[in-house]
Amino acid sequence: MELMVLLNALVTRLLFVLHSLIGVWRVTAVKKEPKYWLLALLNLLLCLETGLTLKFKQGRGYKWFSPAIFLYLICIVPSLWLLEIHHGTQYCGNEPGAVQVNVSNQDFNQSRESSHGSEGTDHHIIQTAKVFVNQLSTICETVWTLALHQTFLLLLVVGRWLLPIGVEITRDQLSQLLLMFVGTAADILEFASETLDIEDVRKNYALINAILAVWTWSMLQFPLDLAVQHIGCKPSTSARRIPSLLLCRYSAELWNIGVSLFIQDGPFFIVRSILMGHFRIFNQMLVFFTAKNILVVTLQLYRLAVITLDFRSTVLQKSRKGEVCCCPCEPYEARAHATGHQENEMKEFVAVPPKEESQAPSEDH
Repeated sequence: MELMVLLNALVTRLLFVLHSLIGVWRVTAVKKEPKYWLLALLNLLLCLETGLTLKFKQGRGYKWFSPAIFLYLICIVPSLWLLEIHHGTQYCGNEPGAVQVNVSNQDFNQSRESSHGSEGTDHHIIQTAKVFVNQLSTICETVWTLALHQTFLLLLVVGRWLLPIGVEITRDQLSQLLLMFVGTAADILEFASETLDIEDVRKNYALINAILAVWTWSMLQFPLDLAVQHIGCKPSTSARRIPSLLLCRYSAELWNIGVSLFIQDGPFFIVRSILMGHFRIFNQMLVFFTAKNILVVTLQLYRLAVITLDFRSTVLQKSRKGEVCCCPCEPYEARAHATGHQENEMKEFVAVPPKEESQAPSEDH
């Protein structure tokens, strides 16, 4: 096992565990009940996955799916749910924030003065750590929740970048996937922060749960790598059917369209439409992002129509010429048979001498 692969696999999963533990700590501090520390036991699943990956895959990833990202979602999403449901019990303003910072600075100076009278530096380090933790605790809950959302999405992108890739995915495909994840994470963060910050939404407990459910559903696209990989064709009779050939040739594009329609932009558009149509909630940003979702859904449907028509025209053109319709990921046996047949024809063509060369000796006589 390469040292760099092992280091990336362990460091990335360690970051996942530390971030999920911070989320559990915030839930315990907000709820003021130690029983919520039991959420930290979910990290045992990530530890188990780490051991199995190091043993059977030598630290590298799997094809089409990342178990580490999926288990990280399981570890952190419950904490974010609890923080969002408990949202808004502490007021965030400029004046209270300034008072909290002043108090923290005063405590820091006092601890620093007391540490000068001590014999060693260990006491000073402990006092400084306590003051730092107390200062973090004074930050209001809404700021903490938003910060966890932001770092959560950033860590998903960075973690997917640091995780060792498998043999099935190339670095070019990984770079495409990361660029897609950056745009996806920005849209998801905007959806959660923009809808949950509406005052009328915060008064409706069922509406909060529905928005969080859609937000959780949209996160399921991060463990999957199908948007940049072709699924390939199996050497069977079903691979000759039109739907199978279409899926074989445009699998990555079709998956990208499906994610947008059914996991991200489609559900986001439905939620925002319900907020405006049923609950009569209107604001400038809500209307803008609803229009954006409509535009994206329309463009994805247009892209789907273009792909279907292009494939249909290709099939008809090949059928008129009497050719067999094959996609780029056709089974290797079929391609090898066709290639072998062409090579035999070339050999026969080369073996037959030209007519001019065969008639040349007779003219000399």
